[in-house]
Amino acid sequence: MIHYYSKEDIDNLVKYRSGEVKLGQKIKIIQHLDELEELEDYHILFGIPEDVGIRGNYGVPGAKKTWNEFLKAFLNIQFNDYNNQTKIAILGYIDCSEQQNKAENLALHEPEGFLQLGKWVEEIDLKVTEVVKKIKEEGHFPLAIGGGHNNALGLIQGCFLATEKMINVINIDAHTDLRTTNYRHSGNGFSYAIEKGYLNYYFMFGIHKNYTPQYILDEIENKKNIDFQLYEDLVHLSSIDMLVKLKSGVNFVKNDFGLEIDCDAIANFNSSAKTPSGFSLGEMRSFLKLVRKETVKYLHICEADATNNPQLGKALSYLVSDFLRRDS
Repeated sequence: MIHYYSKEDIDNLVKYRSGEVKLGQKIKIIQHLDELEELEDYHILFGIPEDVGIRGNYGVPGAKKTWNEFLKAFLNIQFNDYNNQTKIAILGYIDCSEQQNKAENLALHEPEGFLQLGKWVEEIDLKVTEVVKKIKEEGHFPLAIGGGHNNALGLIQGCFLATEKMINVINIDAHTDLRTTNYRHSGNGFSYAIEKGYLNYYFMFGIHKNYTPQYILDEIENKKNIDFQLYEDLVHLSSIDMLVKLKSGVNFVKNDFGLEIDCDAIANFNSSAKTPSGFSLGEMRSFLKLVRKETVKYLHICEADATNNPQLGKALSYLVSDFLRRDS
């Protein structure tokens, strides 16, 4: 279920330079889930290389490639006074190859094609849930790089099963991902989490008027535990005022939440639903600086597409390193 890395695997990804120390030379490598029992309060980094759920939601595939590109960039950031987080470990990646291969060979015009994708997404859900549950049971912090936003359900479900408590979530996204639960895909992970009783307070930051269906607006209008901030009401604000608005969302979820970052929210960023209008990468980094000091239960970055984009892994490594830098 998990593809683990050897020390040699990691060493082969590190670009060594005399007089310098890279994060990949310091990071801990986990080669079995049971090793989590020997650690205390670690950030456990893992990938979910798939785009099955994205295909099921009519998105542009390519997110299966993102974990590898991220990892190569992340391992090569400098280990210095600003990046000296030693309590981070690489778990590896969840093996979704069986489901991914089936999805790539599926002709969607066939009857029940999308329903079949949904079944494979459910299989991936179970894998993600099991891994996250184990990480949380051992007192660690899950840090997942997707993959599609369908994997939010596995993260939420794993946290719920480990703690037996409903979880709150902030989702920085152009979309609500509250579509109907007719079959599983990347656009309804939160719908299923609510339906199953795993998700309590849910705040969406930066959703777009043009891509939010009326039926979803109608459904959440009177929900006391769901709220959102439109991107169109943020776009003309200063960076400081944007942070004030985000802080209101943090307060809404009781300063205790899982954090979802959908790369569809970043302008001109290669993703499954690339947008010309959205947050800048710099603004997203500011958001992480704000929320990282709160009681965050997990971090999930998803929907990025590394196809023909050598800078994408580096961009994601900025986001992760910013989040880990909690004391500044």
